[in-house]
Amino acid sequence: MVSLLRLPSLLAPAAARPAALLRHRGRCLHTSPARLCPAATTAGASSAAPVKMETRGGDREGQVTPRSTDFNAWYTDVIAAAELADYGPVRGTMVIRPYGYAIWEAIQDYLNVKFKETGHSNMYFPQFIPYSFIEKEASHVQGFSPELAVVTIGGGKELEEKLVVRPTSETIVNHMFTKWIQSYRDLPLMINQWANVTRWEMRTKPFIRTLEFLWQEGHTAHATLEEAEKEAMQMIDVYTKFAYEQAAIPVIPGRKSRVETFAGADRTYTIEAMMGDKKALQAGTSHNLGQNFSRAFETQFMDENGQLEHVWQTSWAISTRFVGGIIMTHGDDAGLMLPPRIAPIQVVIVPIWKKGDEKGVVMEAVASVQNTLKEAGIRVKVDDSELRTPGWKFNFYEMKGVPIRIELGPRDVKNRSVVLSRRDVPGKQGKEFGISMEPSILVDHIKDRLEEIQASLLQKAITFRDSNIVDVNSYGELKEVISEGKWARGPWSASDADELKVKEETSATIRCFPFDQPEGAKKCFMTGNPADEVAIFAKSY
Repeated sequence: MVSLLRLPSLLAPAAARPAALLRHRGRCLHTSPARLCPAATTAGASSAAPVKMETRGGDREGQVTPRSTDFNAWYTDVIAAAELADYGPVRGTMVIRPYGYAIWEAIQDYLNVKFKETGHSNMYFPQFIPYSFIEKEASHVQGFSPELAVVTIGGGKELEEKLVVRPTSETIVNHMFTKWIQSYRDLPLMINQWANVTRWEMRTKPFIRTLEFLWQEGHTAHATLEEAEKEAMQMIDVYTKFAYEQAAIPVIPGRKSRVETFAGADRTYTIEAMMGDKKALQAGTSHNLGQNFSRAFETQFMDENGQLEHVWQTSWAISTRFVGGIIMTHGDDAGLMLPPRIAPIQVVIVPIWKKGDEKGVVMEAVASVQNTLKEAGIRVKVDDSELRTPGWKFNFYEMKGVPIRIELGPRDVKNRSVVLSRRDVPGKQGKEFGISMEPSILVDHIKDRLEEIQASLLQKAITFRDSNIVDVNSYGELKEVISEGKWARGPWSASDADELKVKEETSATIRCFPFDQPEGAKKCFMTGNPADEVAIFAKSY
């Protein structure tokens, strides 16, 4: 079991600016702020109230579906209303908008540091891969063939060899590793690339499953199996810590079953996350590739004894589906709820005045507070637009998941204080009055609240996860638990055929054999035979 990790500083850099137009469920929607809840004028608006939007032309009105009513509709609505992404012109593609991309940048910022700390270097491989490369590793081509996008014409002429648009890079990486690795002195070779990937998915969902997505993929070559295994485990640990410390998602790390192992790998390790609808999300993977690709591509090195050996390899990846995981883990009826560490905006300041002569005094105080927070490394935005009411702004930034809102009006200026509202605690309970503007007091208070919000979101997700995992001792019990939408955990040593039977009859798959295993003798709930491990079954994205 992964224990609650000590939370480092929240103040990593990130930035974003929202864009303007989104297509939603077959129609285009303006999400300019003026069309969102224009009548909302109070800070105490219910967090469960749907966010209203008008269609282009203003003749019809749609709503952001409450999460508690329809989870899938809510997810799509929130992506539109929060200006995270839009649908691309090719079915199954998406355009990641600035606010959504800023979350991805926060993921990149953290992981880039960790990759370099563990000895990896960034580089880039071509997007086009000769089809013959894919065919060299039998299980790899079998696993990816249905998802391949293939180029047959270039420059107006039919190509001599078909090209695959990168579905993953193990093959082209091995082609280059074969050139670069000659001796044990060239090992270990450890690289990472940030790139786009194309997989021709038939059923798509923004961020979770699209024809093209962004990811990082690490690739390493080693002299021994032990070194490769250590690397694969090290990287799944990096992902686990990121999920807990930055995204506040309590993933369960473990090993995939043979059926679920990556095509071409000996072993696949995974982090599995429980979403708000209790479905599982495979949030990151790390593969011990053994010598499968090195034998296919003759990637060899001369060892210290002068013997020619094949290298041992790993690959590992996290993609933009993690953005979807953040949305589905922490969001509520009001919209997004972003962990402060990865929130593009950590604090939004909303100025309030009624009379024209109050504006100057208020804005002077707002500028002072903004500068104080910026100098402390806090990501802060001021919304001083006069076209929208303060109440509208409260709802809008709640929907965008900004962790803290500061309200500042003439009375606050007079008292040298501000009003603070937490996104994770709705209504009056989440409001604090009379917080001093004195820089050291204000900064310390804001930082403490950001830490509290981060820890609170993680603990809430842990509680939700643990309350929806049920231990089972029979196949009948598993069926009942899965039918209730929960995760089933039980001893397993049955065959691949039995695993496929479970999938066919319940739509649930083995998500992983968790690293944290209970002690004592166990019997497989499917066969009654002795079992060394428990497995977790769940429906998944």
